[in-house]
Amino acid sequence: MPMLRMAMYSKDVTLYCAPTADDRETWLSSMRHVALEGRCFVLTACQFIRKKEFPETVRVSLGDSPDAILMRGGSAIIGPLGNVLAGPHFDGETILATTLDLNDIGRSKFDFDVVGHYSRPDVFKLIVNESRTTAVSSSDDDDRTVED
Repeated sequence: MPMLRMAMYSKDVTLYCAPTADDRETWLSSMRHVALEGRCFVLTACQFIRKKEFPETVRVSLGDSPDAILMRGGSAIIGPLGNVLAGPHFDGETILATTLDLNDIGRSKFDFDVVGHYSRPDVFKLIVNESRTTAVSSSDDDDRTVED
């Protein structure tokens, strides 16, 4: 969601949290890109789940053995220059920890600031509607929108 990220970057996001159900190898590359693009720390979490953690009535296509791995994890912590600070961890449940130097953010924006000196507001402008809206609306036969 590039436009969502742009909105977050404009708010000077420091810690970009990205929970996921994507345990593929490509996810780490995506998260490194987000960290590098936004010059922020990225905390990404993906669960590690075995078949035995589900009720026996739940059928899955990834294996019937109680020890079959359904989600292999891959949580990681990434620095603002795309460097992996902790993880990814694929070997079971774990808690990742590292020390973050928040001054790395300012130093990393020296050569690229996506909403600063590289943003080109003369060419591109993102407008975000942050007003409260309803999640569901419907229309009648006259195509008028009815909101609660």
